[in-house]
Amino acid sequence: MSSHIAAEAARRRTFAVISHPDAGKSTITEALALYGRAIASAGAVHGKGDRKGVVSDWMSMEQDRGISITSAALQFEYRGCVVNLLDTPGHADFSEDTYRVLTAVDAAVMLLDAAKGLEPQTLKLFEVCRARRIPVITFINKWDRPAKDALELIEEIETRIGIKPTPVTWPVGVGGEFRGVIERVGFGDQSEPNGLHSGAEANGRRAAGPQVPGMVRYERSPGGQQLATAEFLDEDAAMAQFGADYERAQEESELLSEVEADFDPKTFESGQTTPTLFGAALVHFGVGQLLDLLVDIAPSPFSREDAKGRPRDIEDGFSGFVFKSQANMNASHRDQLAFIRVCSGRFERGMQVTQAQGKRTMSTKYAQTLFGSARDTVDEAWPGDIVGLVNATGLSVGDTIYTGKAVEYPPLPAFAPEHFGALQMHDTSKAKRFRRGIAQLDAEGVVQVLYSERRGEATPVLAAVGPLQFEVTVARLKAEFDVPATIDHLPFKLARLTDAEGAQRLRTAPGVEIFTRPRDGAHLVALPNKYRIQTIVNDYPGLVLEPLLAGGQG
Repeated sequence: MSSHIAAEAARRRTFAVISHPDAGKSTITEALALYGRAIASAGAVHGKGDRKGVVSDWMSMEQDRGISITSAALQFEYRGCVVNLLDTPGHADFSEDTYRVLTAVDAAVMLLDAAKGLEPQTLKLFEVCRARRIPVITFINKWDRPAKDALELIEEIETRIGIKPTPVTWPVGVGGEFRGVIERVGFGDQSEPNGLHSGAEANGRRAAGPQVPGMVRYERSPGGQQLATAEFLDEDAAMAQFGADYERAQEESELLSEVEADFDPKTFESGQTTPTLFGAALVHFGVGQLLDLLVDIAPSPFSREDAKGRPRDIEDGFSGFVFKSQANMNASHRDQLAFIRVCSGRFERGMQVTQAQGKRTMSTKYAQTLFGSARDTVDEAWPGDIVGLVNATGLSVGDTIYTGKAVEYPPLPAFAPEHFGALQMHDTSKAKRFRRGIAQLDAEGVVQVLYSERRGEATPVLAAVGPLQFEVTVARLKAEFDVPATIDHLPFKLARLTDAEGAQRLRTAPGVEIFTRPRDGAHLVALPNKYRIQTIVNDYPGLVLEPLLAGGQG
């Protein structure tokens, strides 16, 4: 069995896409799933007419606004590998949810808008990847539109985030006048006839092996929403069609080699370099190359360290941790799903597992694989896979479950809140539903729920990274619990942790408010700005006042 576990783990590729809002993250997620033959057609985010909305965006607010504000898990097979793609929120207000998802992946794709380059949310999430030592592949998107110079983008990545791009494809033609790409390394499946991938949505790239000079031509099909077509041109054909553009691309590719910007697997795995591709996700150009590259070079699951820093071998007994909890993904189910990342061993549906935090046992009879909001029963899963446990009451984000030898994985960090609002219930006859709804959304991590002596239990205070989290809370309370509510925004912008003594000392301090976080009993001091921190320190010597992990402004 142990060798079988290792073999199954070796087939897994578990990754997430990180980007700034509007860089095309949900579009590339759908396109990757299409290439894996998981869906018959890919939807663009802003679905119009007969175009579908993306299948990974399941919440009505996502579909109405054309944004991703939750995480979704997609699984499909490609070239003999099992790909677990964790779609993350694209909206900056939900970066905490993205952070949790990044604890469950082994690699990441950093998606950049070719016209905008590195943007604030991308930088923030890249730092999370760096801190967690997650290897990153970069995809420069929207090259079919006006864009920055390719060499300028490469230099920007290296100078601003300190990681060296090693382009595996290089664009022929400037942004907006896209001709195609030169493949600087060999990758992909050699089994296709003539080294070309066939099919209606073929990307036309050459297979792995010695590279024949030439390029993969980009040609946008007429008709607006049709996919781009592509074919491989040898050097003579490329010169005949694209002359100066092809020559310039060749010269720039040679320059990259001179400055040691060629792909190297060791520096990629160590996080020193980022293999980089150019393409256009909306019309699927370059997406097949990206998927091939992920299968070829992304790491498979490996031994994870527990809370004490000891590695748990992937061939040990089953273990996993909850990185997300989500309720009411489908109105007809009205249930709660705990998303589990399998870290070691074999998961079997119906097995009895132990919750490390409470030392209680539970059944896994209702286990499912997830594809956006669609579900299928799963009988077994292996390291790297994502399993949804239905109605696993008592499981919270960050909890560990296991069989055999006990293990507990590190707790999941959280972002410090930057927005605070008092939640007001309109109908007191629905107080029980109100409390149940708030507890549910707190458990999912949609917002942090706090209480203070000043306001009492009837008026919880919500703390969030961004104000859109408040809108989602109010909308879900109404839609899922039939509880109308409103938010009164409070004048606080950051928070600090204190102890019980500090909370008592600051009860009457002007301009601050003391909250208790029921999920862990922590005492938080909410403050209007960073300057108030200094006056508090001066006025209350010896006070415990600590920044929250992964904090924002503070």
